[in-house]
Amino acid sequence: MPLTIQTHNLSSNMIKLAELAMGGHHCDRKRGTHSIKNMPVLRSKRVLGSTQNKISPSQGSFALTVFASQSSVNQIVPSLDLDAGIEELENASTYVFRTDIGGQVKVVVGRKNMKYAVYIEASSLSQFSSEHNLVLSWGILKFHSSHLKVLDSQSLAPNEGQFTSGTIPDSIQTPFIQKSLGTYVLELEFDSNQAPFYLSFLLHSSFDANSSDSGIRSHRQTKFCVPVGIGRGNPAPLGISFPNDGSVNFSLFSRNAESVVLCLYHEKTAEPSLEIDLDPYVNRTGDIWHVSMESGEQYVSYGFRCKGDILWDRGGRFHMRHVLLDPYAKVLGAFFPDQGKSVSLVKCLGVLCKEPTFDWEGDIHPRLPLEKLVVYRLNVRRFTGDKSSQLPNDVAGTFLGIIKKLSHFKSLGVNAILLEPIFPFDEQKGPYFPYHFFSPMTIYGSRHDGMSAINSMKEMTKVLHSNGIEVLLEVVFNHTAEGGDNSCQTISFRGIDNSSYYIVDSDVGSGAGNALNCNNPIVQQLIVDSLRHWVTNFHIDGFCFVGASYLTRGVGGECLSRPPLVEAIAFDPVLSKTKIIADCWSPLEMSFKEINFPHWKRWAEMNTRFCYDVRNFLRGEGGLSSLATRLCGSGDVFSDSRGPAFSFNFTASNFGLSLVDLVSFSSSDLSSQLSWNCGEEGPTNNNAVLEKRVKQIRNFLFILYISLGVPVLNMGDECGESTGGLPCYNNRRYFDWNSLRTGFGVQTTKFIAFLGSLRMRRSDLLQKRNFLKEENIDWHGNDQSQPNWEDPSCKFLAMTLKTEKDEEQPSSDRGDLFIAFNASEFSESVILPQLSEGIEWLRLVDTALPFPGFFLMDGDPVQQTEGLATYEIQPHSCALFEAQRSSS
Repeated sequence: MPLTIQTHNLSSNMIKLAELAMGGHHCDRKRGTHSIKNMPVLRSKRVLGSTQNKISPSQGSFALTVFASQSSVNQIVPSLDLDAGIEELENASTYVFRTDIGGQVKVVVGRKNMKYAVYIEASSLSQFSSEHNLVLSWGILKFHSSHLKVLDSQSLAPNEGQFTSGTIPDSIQTPFIQKSLGTYVLELEFDSNQAPFYLSFLLHSSFDANSSDSGIRSHRQTKFCVPVGIGRGNPAPLGISFPNDGSVNFSLFSRNAESVVLCLYHEKTAEPSLEIDLDPYVNRTGDIWHVSMESGEQYVSYGFRCKGDILWDRGGRFHMRHVLLDPYAKVLGAFFPDQGKSVSLVKCLGVLCKEPTFDWEGDIHPRLPLEKLVVYRLNVRRFTGDKSSQLPNDVAGTFLGIIKKLSHFKSLGVNAILLEPIFPFDEQKGPYFPYHFFSPMTIYGSRHDGMSAINSMKEMTKVLHSNGIEVLLEVVFNHTAEGGDNSCQTISFRGIDNSSYYIVDSDVGSGAGNALNCNNPIVQQLIVDSLRHWVTNFHIDGFCFVGASYLTRGVGGECLSRPPLVEAIAFDPVLSKTKIIADCWSPLEMSFKEINFPHWKRWAEMNTRFCYDVRNFLRGEGGLSSLATRLCGSGDVFSDSRGPAFSFNFTASNFGLSLVDLVSFSSSDLSSQLSWNCGEEGPTNNNAVLEKRVKQIRNFLFILYISLGVPVLNMGDECGESTGGLPCYNNRRYFDWNSLRTGFGVQTTKFIAFLGSLRMRRSDLLQKRNFLKEENIDWHGNDQSQPNWEDPSCKFLAMTLKTEKDEEQPSSDRGDLFIAFNASEFSESVILPQLSEGIEWLRLVDTALPFPGFFLMDGDPVQQTEGLATYEIQPHSCALFEAQRSSS
């Protein structure tokens, strides 16, 4: 079938390489043979002396040029047996053209002896006079060092002919060899480091080679154009990949783009060094655009430009001028603004390299049971970025900085850290506004680049794992840093295929126009691929999905009973073995979206109800039954075939007031925070107020640790970090390591460590995967009567947790626990349950007592009066007692 070439107009100083237009296609069984409508078009910048010729931005390309040199291009005298020479080629591709005078031109491109060989055979040229030799008038486009150049005839080998003007300006004239009557052959050879490029040519009679009006063209009156070092590519995997043959493959999803251009950068320049147009007939399979290069070593980064319609009613938001980040890029370059004329654009390029190798030294996931976890949530930069961390500049605020503070995690007794989002994000908006999902933020690396960020994160994970600490990631997949039509910020998804990646024509509550269409199959695949990447390549142990309620939305914003993405994660053979936690807090609306989250017995949840009910009770406004439900593992949420271990409990988070601010501020503006200032607003010198605040902080920590579920601590709460009563995330401050040495810091960290050790020692009652049996728990008022459940004025509750009777170890010294909570302004005299002879109650915790007596490792015996153990529970305090064998 005939194949023709469609070209751009040529000037005297440039060649815009042709687009191939196809009439058909066939394949040879031994080597690929192609007849293609539009092959990719390659563009590059041209520098001639001190003059730089460019095409205007509206044209969307750079000026082109041709060059050849004696060292890099050679004409080889071909064997008259063309087929024999072709058989020696590796990865050969054949292109067949029909000419405008009849007959055909056959071109075979392949590798031979570490070079590229191009065989050209012209035959059956019916109107061509055999009295004159056939001449190839040709040129190539090539990026070489920092510029392209045109060499004069003195630099060409003698058999390459003279550098003359003609139909192709600045072209090279090379004669064919007549193989037989009416058949002409020619072979050119190029060094492999010249690829990729395109060979553009016409055929001439030697008699009229200098005539600009003559020349044999394709049957569509266009020039011939053949790619060298550029292949069709493969649609899988998405992103860039490096097959074993040394080539590099590019693959990009875009259903609605009309055309896609691959942009390659030689150095850190604002403009691409090379651009390759991908043809929809050759470089597209379904909705995947793909192309390959046999070598990409001379380029350091890449991106894509996508052309299509701007259809406001259907979501089309293409901007052909802007270079877009590959959603599947694994190593990222710099993130910098690129201001356009009508839209605000931001450019970030993928680095054209393999991921760095890393020696994991046999690292394995700790795989701690859910019920054993004690989680510490932190921000990588803010955790060690302050000067008080006393870390070097290349370590402070990075993943390596976390390693340096390993002793702090051990002192607190935590065995899992939850990192605030570490995906690349817009620094103006913060980490909860990512623009990429396959790489860590570059600023978290020691050199603030993609490679060091990757290696530093892997080193952090390896060290933490070796110390029995798991690494969990907060992830945001419900929205991106790309704004809606008002902000018009385009980085990646919006310019590649807005209507596929985002929910359009529906209000899903984000109000920003950047809500990802998570249950679209291609977006679902992107998210699952991202999560698998973090598990397999970074050894991450689990994920907390912030804004998880949006993961249940359909393409129209409707709530789905069986959202495909949530179900896919639950049953994925890799992800289902990790911790998967839904957090329905939305950073966009600064609110919690309460839904019945579909879980398939695999999803845990951040328990916002726990947070609200504990805050309400401790400020004296919550009911007893609500507190009791939270203490026992929130059966109203997790009794649906899961259990208390699926409840991740917290009393303060990184959104909203910090722990110390919860007891220091309660203005009308903070009503949603359910806080209480303990008598005075803000900082104070009133000792009575300060004592009450300290008790309340202890109460929050105490309830967090003795409740069934997973306790989640927030960075800075252990040392009284405050934002001055400002609940916004951006008001959060860097961790002040000096504050750990204050009296409050010392007391609080020791108390947290004690509570952690208590949970481990009494794991039989405090770290349970299943709910307590009804016979293992008793509820009390202050005098062993039933609590006043229905009385909203009652602010006292006590509970006895009974140990399981172990017939194999009847002498076990693990006795019952008695726990009391008093949120009223008055003290309560409590009668503890009677014990068997030889057993006594020991007080382990009383949050009203001064340091160090408010918690005791060995316990203090409770005095008995008339055979009864009684204890005075002070206002706004909690106490814990353990039954143990009497030492007397």
